[in-house]
Amino acid sequence: MASSAGGGAAAAAAKNEAYVRADKIDLESLDIQLEKQLAKTWEKHKGKSAQGPREDWEIDLAKLEIRYVIAQGTYGTVYRGTYDGLDVAVKLLDWGEDGFATETETASLRASFKQEVAVWHELNHPNVTKFVGASMGTTDLKIPVTGSSTARTELPPRACCVVVEYLAGGTLKQYLIKNRRRKLAYKVVVQIALDLARGLSYLHSRKIVHRDVKTENMLLDTQRNLKIADFGVARVEAQNPKDMTGATGTLGYMAPEVLEGKPYNRKCDVYSFGICLWEIYCCDMPYPDLSFADVSSAVVHQNLRPDIPRCCPSAMANIMRKCWDANPDKRPDMDEVVRLLEALDTSKGGGMIPEGQAGGCLCFFRARGP
Repeated sequence: MASSAGGGAAAAAAKNEAYVRADKIDLESLDIQLEKQLAKTWEKHKGKSAQGPREDWEIDLAKLEIRYVIAQGTYGTVYRGTYDGLDVAVKLLDWGEDGFATETETASLRASFKQEVAVWHELNHPNVTKFVGASMGTTDLKIPVTGSSTARTELPPRACCVVVEYLAGGTLKQYLIKNRRRKLAYKVVVQIALDLARGLSYLHSRKIVHRDVKTENMLLDTQRNLKIADFGVARVEAQNPKDMTGATGTLGYMAPEVLEGKPYNRKCDVYSFGICLWEIYCCDMPYPDLSFADVSSAVVHQNLRPDIPRCCPSAMANIMRKCWDANPDKRPDMDEVVRLLEALDTSKGGGMIPEGQAGGCLCFFRARGP
């Protein structure tokens, strides 16, 4: 009986505790808290609707510091800077702001840019420049005014920027020009060629065709390691080759099928690699005495290719010829090119011998074509 009474008292006490006395509530404090929470929720919702969903490759422009110009191209400017403490190169792409591109063209370029950075964001290879991030708008980005280290100017909001690791060795083209007279040791030629071949093999394994393989688009670090850069015209390989047409690339490096506007695939990169391999070996420019129009016509109709010097080892010359075969189906895949380069014997020399040097290579083959 006593326990039953005790249980009833406890239940009554619990029931009383479930209620709160109105005179004990601080209504003003609750109002303030509620107002703050609503304001925070509204700002969050407003920010999402204004900016749209944030991509995982988008950078925080507040962490990006641009210092000075290092290169200029058709669609933009490349700067050196820092991002969150890292040395970076920043490529600013200013489409349509000069009034030459239509709204439709600008929209198409921005859409392509967005697709390409989304692909680049997923890449990870020692011979491909490391992608840091990108931005589809540059409203909050400030850059130094030319000739001033302190003054700043703002870019048009439609400009885009891509941020990649900075490589202090410059472009492969600059390196070859610097060594034009003395040439490169054969083992250095093969090392650079292997870096490029491995990088392209990786891209092709990810169904990516670079489409503008040339020595200007290859960067070196301070240890002379090569990394593929400038994905300005790179794209995921189309399932239907007919979807990939049009003269995209740089004359002198472009495959015959690209020059003719025919359907093409990753084998156009293999052709361009063959030209680059010749350039790396010779430290020289292909077709120096021909105009762009003459090169295009002769490559397609006369099977024009760079003249291979007689001092070039036959195994190396054969790789060049295989890569720039007029028939894309006869060109090797880049993973096979890697194996062919790895099999080369560099212990006995075989590099391009400078003109005038005793025992030097005094002449080139004059026959055109492979």
